[in-house]
Amino acid sequence: MKTLAIILIVAGSVMMIITGINIVTKKEVVDLGKIEINKTENNPVQWSPIIGGVILGAGLILLLAGKKKGI
Repeated sequence: MKTLAIILIVAGSVMMIITGINIVTKKEVVDLGKIEINKTENNPVQWSPIIGGVILGAGLILLLAGKKKGI
């Protein structure tokens, strides 16, 4: 339980600081033997810092609940 709480705290903190990532994909448009045309596309993934705060809060609650029970 303590390990899960620490993971949630770290993940929530990171999600509050970094609010998105950019995934770059490479697609093959034309392939004519030796001639090849590729296209790269940016696919942003965004999330709200509020979600990070909720995950951080859940981790803190789990950590405090574990301390009270003595686990």
